[in-house]
Amino acid sequence: MTVTLTDVQDAAARIEGVAHRTPVLRSRTLDALVGAEVHVKCENLQRIGAFKFRGAYNAASRLSPEQVARGIAAYSSGNHAQAVALAARELGTTAVILMPEDTPRSKVEATLGYGAEVVTYDRYTGDRVAIGEALAAGRGLTLIPPYEHPDVIAGQGTAALELIEEVGDLDALVVPVGGGGLIAGSATAAKGLLPGISVIGVEPEDGDDTKRSLEAGRRVSVPVPRTIADGQAADIPGELTFSLNQKLVDDIVLVSDDEIRDAMRFAFERMKTVVEPSGATPLAALLAGRIDPLPRRVGVIVSGGNIDARRFAEVLG
Repeated sequence: MTVTLTDVQDAAARIEGVAHRTPVLRSRTLDALVGAEVHVKCENLQRIGAFKFRGAYNAASRLSPEQVARGIAAYSSGNHAQAVALAARELGTTAVILMPEDTPRSKVEATLGYGAEVVTYDRYTGDRVAIGEALAAGRGLTLIPPYEHPDVIAGQGTAALELIEEVGDLDALVVPVGGGGLIAGSATAAKGLLPGISVIGVEPEDGDDTKRSLEAGRRVSVPVPRTIADGQAADIPGELTFSLNQKLVDDIVLVSDDEIRDAMRFAFERMKTVVEPSGATPLAALLAGRIDPLPRRVGVIVSGGNIDARRFAEVLG
C-alpha cells in the first residue's frame, strides 16, 4: 500500500471549498534569527484549528452511503477527534470518538461541540487501537484512524501541496511528527513536485519513536511520551506511515519542551499567531539551530493551534 502525488492532488480537489486554504506567513525577524527565508504554512488557522481536518474529511467523504449512514468512529488525543467530528457533521452523520482521559479539556469540549460522542481511556495503560477497533466493531461504525490510512495521509499532504503551489521552489520542508501521517503526506507531495527537496521531521525529545525507528530500520516503541506536545505523544510509528517515511524523510531532529515554549512565545509575540506545542516544534527546531546547515528557502508546517488561554498561560508560565 502506498500514497502518490496523484492521491494528494485528488484529495485537494475533494476538500476544496470545505477545508480552508490556509495562509502562509513570513517574518523578517524569523529570517534574520535563523539565517534563511522561511515560509510558514499556518494550519493553526485550518478548520478545527489543525491540519487534521484535511485527512479526516478526505477519508470520510470517500465512504459509501451505507457507511456514512451507520456513522464514523475514531481515536485521538484531540485534533483528529475534532476533525472526524466535524467531517461527520458535514456529511450529515454521527461520530463516536475515543480520547485519553488527560486530553486538554478544550479539545474534549470542542469535539463534543461538533456533535460527537466522546468515550475516554487511560493512555498510559490502555491500547487505543485495540479499544478503538472494538468500539467501532461493537457499534457497526467505520473507523477512521488518525494516520494509518492512505486517504488520511493523502489529505494531510494537501497542506504541503498548497504551500509549494503558493511559494514555489523550496530547499527544505520542516514538519512535526507524531504518528507520521502529516510528514508522510507532506513528503509525498513535496518530493513529487520538487524531487531535490529535503524533508525534515521534528519530534519532542521524550517522544523520539520515529527518529529511533528510522535509525534502526524498523519500528521501535518508546515509553508513552510525557511532553507538553500532547499531539506528538505517539509511542510507535504507524506501519504504513513508517514504510512511506523510510523512503521519503531525510532527517528527524529533536527539540526540548523549553525550546517548544520559546517557539510558541515567538509565534505569539512576533508573528501574532497562537500555536499549540505540537504545532510549534518545527519553529522550535529552526530557532534552536537544530537544522544545520539550514538551506536558503525553507517551508514550515505549523500543524495546529488548539490551546485555550488558560493552558497557553500555564505552558508559557
